[in-house]
Amino acid sequence: MKMLKYIAPIMILFLAACSGKLDRSIVPTPAAAPSINIGDYETFQLDNGLKVIVVQNQKLPRVSYQLTVDRDPLFEGEKAGYVSMAGSLMKTGTTTKSKSQIDESIDFIGANVSTYSNGMYGAALSKHSDKLLEVMSDILLNPTFPDDEIEKLRKQTLSGLASAKSSANDISGNLVQAMAFGTDHPYGERQTEKTTEAITRDDLMNYYKTFIRPNVSYLVIVGDIDMETAKSQANKYFGAWEKAEVPTFAYEKPSLPTGNRVCFVPLKGAVQSVIEVTHPVDITPGHPDAIAASVMNNILGGGVFGGRLMQNLREDKAFTYGARASFSTDEVAGRFGASASVRNEVTDSSVVEFLYEIDRMTRETVQDTSLQFIKNYMNGSFARSLESPQTIARFALNIERYNLPKDYYSKYLTKLEAVSTDDVLRVSKKYLKPENLNITVVGNREEVAEKLAQFTASGEVEFFDMYGNVYSELQAAPEGMTALDVFNKYYEAIGGVEAIGKVNSTIETGTMSVGPMTLEYEKKTKGDDKMLMSVKMGPQVFMKQIIDGPRGISEQMGTQVAMTDDELTEARMQLDMLSMLHLENYGMSAELKGIGQHNEQPVYVVDMMQDGKVVSTNYYDLASGLQVYSESTQETPQGDMTITTSIKNYIETQGVKFPSEISQVVGPQTIDVKLNEVQVNRRMSNGDFKID
Repeated sequence: MKMLKYIAPIMILFLAACSGKLDRSIVPTPAAAPSINIGDYETFQLDNGLKVIVVQNQKLPRVSYQLTVDRDPLFEGEKAGYVSMAGSLMKTGTTTKSKSQIDESIDFIGANVSTYSNGMYGAALSKHSDKLLEVMSDILLNPTFPDDEIEKLRKQTLSGLASAKSSANDISGNLVQAMAFGTDHPYGERQTEKTTEAITRDDLMNYYKTFIRPNVSYLVIVGDIDMETAKSQANKYFGAWEKAEVPTFAYEKPSLPTGNRVCFVPLKGAVQSVIEVTHPVDITPGHPDAIAASVMNNILGGGVFGGRLMQNLREDKAFTYGARASFSTDEVAGRFGASASVRNEVTDSSVVEFLYEIDRMTRETVQDTSLQFIKNYMNGSFARSLESPQTIARFALNIERYNLPKDYYSKYLTKLEAVSTDDVLRVSKKYLKPENLNITVVGNREEVAEKLAQFTASGEVEFFDMYGNVYSELQAAPEGMTALDVFNKYYEAIGGVEAIGKVNSTIETGTMSVGPMTLEYEKKTKGDDKMLMSVKMGPQVFMKQIIDGPRGISEQMGTQVAMTDDELTEARMQLDMLSMLHLENYGMSAELKGIGQHNEQPVYVVDMMQDGKVVSTNYYDLASGLQVYSESTQETPQGDMTITTSIKNYIETQGVKFPSEISQVVGPQTIDVKLNEVQVNRRMSNGDFKID
């Protein structure tokens, strides 16, 4: 304690002396870029052409195996989505094991295995490496793509696509790719309901047999393993994999637009606009400009809170929570983009700031302090990434795939530090095209679109659908045709007014799927004023709704809430199977807007209105007359929420058709109802509908 008593005053005097000599107005000179040791890796090749990369790391008793198939991108056309579906389904069954057996084998050793369209990944404790590889090689060499798993994934995919129709971010992702690369390019085509339905097991098997070959593949082994073991395992588990010639493809480089264009997807009820300005770039991995271009992108707004876009649109203007920029290198086609989600009323102002900041990068030399801040950020991010052996493995794979110099990554920090303000201006001028941008916007057409024409070279906003296809404006319906004619055609399609009028009661039974849960669904109706709907899991009632004449209640997990007058009116309208022939009884009216498109099929588009306001839009197939889709907007405390309902199938009972496969998307949630049976005119007691 006495020693500390004397040391403390001495340290205070020492620090005071030092601080007196420090001139804080002088910015410290940055230190030289540190020399780094990325770590070694070794390679060898099997007789079948499989290239193996080994990164030894004995810090933990674990080992991972990543297989990458280095094929060209594929244009999938009318069956877009089959490549990713094949990758997802590879581990769902082999000639020796079912999916459950594969999963059990993986779980038993505490491993994890995933498959994807261009490879697979597995990791486990090193003592279980052989058992892991037994499973992985079986998946790789003997996949069967079981029909039931195909249908399960198809259903999940269709549900996701339905949900994406009301997601501005999902739609924007589709639009951006289509505008930057074109819908006839592998990077620009989009999977749709139609292409998903067209995929067959033969498509998946043909992809596997044609492209999953060792002579275009790399196996990266990382972890607690020696070279002798790695060679032995590679030969034992992958040596029998047969090589074959793999097709190659060449695609034209995507071209820049001749001038700035605004590409708009209308989204009903949107209170925000999702903006992205984008264009393709021609820069490959490892290009001499790649590091300087990355610095340029980070200054503009690539993942750094201090980026110019963030500082302008968030900190200064308060237009958005976040504005970002991205710049990707690619062997086929890279892309530049800058994006943000903003309020409707500031959409045009936000575009002004995007254009200003992008143009500014090509005109002004950045300040030395800004450049050094970004380089320090990138230096730190790179250094942190080296803590993971997977990073070293990724570097090794890139060096081999893209034929980079062996010291490309070990010299990265030196090259980064050498980037000057002149370099940033040079690559900005070379790669940023502020007068050749696709300005993509997803949002409210009525409130936003017209204001954006000022940013286009043509003076006109171009409209697209959610997949990047030119938006089909509604065509005029046949002269004299009204909404009532559409309704009459619909009633004729489901059995005719006379047969429908004879339906006095119904009992619908089936399932309701919400996320991973599948529940029991039952709905009983009697007349036009009694209804009981329940959703259960076994004996437990999750949700129940009862209408008994003038009263109605909704119950969730035992809590009852009385239905409002508006809710009762809407429910009674649903109970009235011929309600559309006398909408005035429910304070409703309808207007035929014209002929449009839904899932690439022509449909009648009918607006349903209440008090002069559109409450829903219904779509009826032109050929069959059946209703196939509807969309509406519901007010919630979080803002307006879009609700979409897809009717995928009908079931016929006693000459009358009932919707039997319904998918409803409410915000981020998808609810699927599938009816197994509909009974008509069964005798029921009024007591079934009694409200306690």
